[in-house]
Amino acid sequence: MTKKEAVFSKDLQNKKLTVEKEFDAPVELVWKAWTESEILDQWWAPKPYRAETKTMDFREGGRWLYNMLSPQNVGTWCRVDYKKIQPQKSITSSASFCDEEGNKNNDLPAMDWKQEFGPAAGGTKVRVEITFTKEADFETIIRMGFQEGFTAGLSNLDHYLNTQFQLRKEM
Repeated sequence: MTKKEAVFSKDLQNKKLTVEKEFDAPVELVWKAWTESEILDQWWAPKPYRAETKTMDFREGGRWLYNMLSPQNVGTWCRVDYKKIQPQKSITSSASFCDEEGNKNNDLPAMDWKQEFGPAAGGTKVRVEITFTKEADFETIIRMGFQEGFTAGLSNLDHYLNTQFQLRKEM
């Protein structure tokens, strides 16, 4: 298996961040990793942090409410509101920081996400486009370490998928 790094493109003028990553696993498996909470909890947070799902209702109009926990067990609550889902093709959602009940924290930036899934040579390409309403929100997320954290999370996903795909091949 070849290691493919995530490619980040920052377009501050248009308040858009694009991330592209290829995985050595079929679309079906990559899709499940982005849409099932028990799998998301295994890779979403950059180690040594961990993600814990409180609730997830993966459907248009549904929501994922999770806590990102530090090694000291200090949490940051986040919610993802699903807007449009095309199975094994794309997910459009909005993400924001919130409290434990899912009430948005308007002091921190919200962002709109579009994840696209498609075949690539020997696996799956995921393209994530994140847009912001204000340049300042974009800059805040970058200062908060989004690129480093998301890169680490995607590396966790690589590990998870490679392990799962190898297990499937051996069966």
